[in-house]
Amino acid sequence: MVKTPIRTISEQIADQLRDAILKGQIRSGEKLSEPQWAEKLKVSRTPLREAIRSLGAEGFITITPRKGAVVSPLTVQDIREFYEVKGLLEGYAARLAIHRLTSAQIDRMDQINEEINREREVTHWRSLFNLHNEFHHIFLQAAGNSKLDQIVTQLTQQFQRFRIALTMSGRMEGSITQHRDIIKAFRDHDADRAEILVRENAVCGGEVIIQEILSKC
Repeated sequence: MVKTPIRTISEQIADQLRDAILKGQIRSGEKLSEPQWAEKLKVSRTPLREAIRSLGAEGFITITPRKGAVVSPLTVQDIREFYEVKGLLEGYAARLAIHRLTSAQIDRMDQINEEINREREVTHWRSLFNLHNEFHHIFLQAAGNSKLDQIVTQLTQQFQRFRIALTMSGRMEGSITQHRDIIKAFRDHDADRAEILVRENAVCGGEVIIQEILSKC
């Protein structure tokens, strides 16, 4: 079992604010008042500011000089566009990686996926998030195109909010099954199927988030 890491005060605050945003308790466009939230969470302003900066890096919050921190808007179009582009880029990476991946790397992907399956109901979302990242990063690196890897990394960092929301949704059964199919395509050296499956995996992830948003409207 993966142990949940000990969280710093600022990380705990970020977890609370992130959870409130994802649940709609803090709405898009709403300004985060530092005095108000420091009082509400019974914390000092310093770790609160660190938490807000962290959420800004994840895309949950937009920080504007002299205006403060505001919850970033989240639209269905943004989600679909991100996962469509992510799917295209990662699908191409899968095609490039098809004859470069070693048996050990594919075995590691299989191991990661089964670990996700075992731990998805008991493990902290951050551990699952890191496992998902490692799964995709294996074939991204194996593709042998550093520019492609860099573009995908920058894109996913910019829209980290979506990927965290997907991990926290708890709806991972479909993704786990898709990962198994992707692994099989890599073992079979089937470039066409690997590319299609990776693209479908990304698009399905976006649709899960959209369904979660619409269910709360």
